[in-house]
Amino acid sequence: MAPVYRALAASGTLKPVLVSTGQHREMLQQTLRAFELRPDVDLDLMQHNQTLPDLTARVLTAMTRWLAEALPAAVLTQGDTTTAFAAALAAFYARIPVGHVEAGLRTYDFEAPWPEEMNRRLADPIARWCYAPTELSRENLLAERIPAAQIFVTGNTVVDALLWMRDRQRVVTNDAAARAVSIGVPTEFARKFFAPVPIRWLLVTGHRRESFGQGFENICRALAQLADRYPDLGILYPVHLNPNVQEPVRRLLGDHARIALIPPLGYEDFVWAMDRAHFIISDSGGVQEEAPSLGKPVLVMRSTTERPEGVTAGTSRLVGTDEAAILREAALLLDDPAAYAERSRLRNPYGDGQASARIAAQLETALSPT
Repeated sequence: MAPVYRALAASGTLKPVLVSTGQHREMLQQTLRAFELRPDVDLDLMQHNQTLPDLTARVLTAMTRWLAEALPAAVLTQGDTTTAFAAALAAFYARIPVGHVEAGLRTYDFEAPWPEEMNRRLADPIARWCYAPTELSRENLLAERIPAAQIFVTGNTVVDALLWMRDRQRVVTNDAAARAVSIGVPTEFARKFFAPVPIRWLLVTGHRRESFGQGFENICRALAQLADRYPDLGILYPVHLNPNVQEPVRRLLGDHARIALIPPLGYEDFVWAMDRAHFIISDSGGVQEEAPSLGKPVLVMRSTTERPEGVTAGTSRLVGTDEAAILREAALLLDDPAAYAERSRLRNPYGDGQASARIAAQLETALSPT
């Protein structure tokens, strides 16, 4: 949402107000600092061991109060889908028009991703403006009888943010090994895999609820086998703070010399790491959209995805949490230089970096005095 905020701030007729619910506060603060932003309003709703019903109710209630005081001309939602849905519902109750950024993403499986699929399906009919990142997202919305006049294909704003950050990172000259150590990478790992002469290493992220338990056990065993099979390969894994992720990852991978387990990375550091990895293994939706702009193939540790455009284009492959599938697809990218080169050169199907400008221009028109 950062590039959308910046595009709106540059408008001559619109004034954006950045409202935070406080979800994932540590990661949020890192990201805001990277984009030189700070919330205008912090609802501070995050609680320890919160449940989804409690969070949904708190967002709905707090947003309702704020909307009654601020009376904005419109509300834009994106990101954490529980926040996005509840904020959209509060605006709907207040009869304030809603724009849903990243509308129309679907798996048509309410269990995967859970609860995101349901939240998105509930949010889009509320929105007066559905900013669909791709033509497929638009088709999904049309199939659900969202009026065509309310759908705008913009590209995904995550690509805008990525390109802005990548360009800023690439003009910063520093020692890669020292930078790696500063983000928590063990010194020996950093010296070897962030050396001036690059040695192949993979970036891994994982956090999905549907993989808790056996899924993460399978993922960890596959990563260990991969590192053992390729003695010169490194694996960098920023481990999500959720105990359901921390426990199996540290138990099964913590003693491997060429697997570096580090704290979660802020956005700035994560873009820097993505730009240097050989390829990425992840269950993140955002990574599926970002990595193609950096020329990085992605193995998606999910059985289905609401971002199938990357799979169709060839930038992503679904491997789920199946050990054999992870090993097979990783080996293809490691053993076949032609296959790797082909997938690295594919065009990003999720956007060209101009989505935020398109959203701002549409809102200027929609909200201009008649």
